Amino acid sequence: MKCETKPSIAIAGGGLMGRLLAWRLSLQDFDISLYEAGDLSTPSGACWAAAGMISPLSELVHSEREIYVLGVQSLELWPGWAEQLEAQSGRSVQFRSLGSVLVAHGQDKSELLQFQRELRGKLNGDISACVQPLGADELRQLEPALENFEQGLYLRGEGDINNRRLLPILLNVLRQQGVSLKERTPVSCHGYQLEHAEGRARFDCVIDCRGLGAREQIQGLRGVRGEVLVVQTREVALQRPVRLLHPRYKLYAVPRGDGHTVIGATEIESEDMSPISVRSTMELSSALYSLHPAFAEARIVETRVNCRPATMDNLPYVHCEPGLVRVNGLHRHGYLLAPALVANIEKLVTEQVLQVA
Repeated sequence: MKCETKPSIAIAGGGLMGRLLAWRLSLQDFDISLYEAGDLSTPSGACWAAAGMISPLSELVHSEREIYVLGVQSLELWPGWAEQLEAQSGRSVQFRSLGSVLVAHGQDKSELLQFQRELRGKLNGDISACVQPLGADELRQLEPALENFEQGLYLRGEGDINNRRLLPILLNVLRQQGVSLKERTPVSCHGYQLEHAEGRARFDCVIDCRGLGAREQIQGLRGVRGEVLVVQTREVALQRPVRLLHPRYKLYAVPRGDGHTVIGATEIESEDMSPISVRSTMELSSALYSLHPAFAEARIVETRVNCRPATMDNLPYVHCEPGLVRVNGLHRHGYLLAPALVANIEKLVTEQVLQVA
């Protein structure tokens, strides 16, 4: 029997997952409502603080293979999605797939060898199709600024996206597509309904992607603190994300426009949301200086602190029951995992709604 009205879907949580889901589902014949506890125009979640890296190979060494598989799927989706958003909005989301570069200082060259060994183990064999060892000349051809390094690795195909452009563009596209936006409206999620201060609202399906706001419904969900610096200098021009391998700390540098570079990342088992610590600032700054001495005169124009929602095994959480889908626990892999998870949840929700109809 054909429905006389569009099936209604409520999405709780206006971060990256919530916005992408609202966008993709609104392209279908659904009536979408997006609920956010804070302000949609000034995101406060981990998606706003992140560097927007989409790097399945870089993350594989320290993650489960499932993260890599989902990341590869996301890398296949991001170019088309970025192009579609740009066509709808008339603005660039600044998606790049120029690969990424890993470097280590001479005394730490064993870190590059160990990375390759672990990658071979995780991928069960030859990695030559996706990883290119770089000598000094090859490294300088890719990244002229890295003149102080004699060797590195080039990870083909990895990407990044400017989250500070993507999230506002998504919000504007949702407005264009007629999505009902409910700001400053904390909710609790149940099968077929949302509960908020003004009462209850019924829907054909509810999607819960509230991050740490869903802690009471997801056992073992925790926050992992991350700290990021944004520096500005015209003296160092990187072309793509660069990671510095070091025995004690990890550093990534992601170039943005106007001489800005996003620097991270600390990973602390804490839900403390206070400003960045002196210790973290010193460690990140020291590693950055060792990447290129000219960074010593860079200006710190912003510090970012947030807590990433993570499960006990650091794998994404997806749970489906009648009238309700929960997705959470993207940890530090938000931009790496989101498109693949959104595509999977699109199918789950469509099946649920069609069954109800």
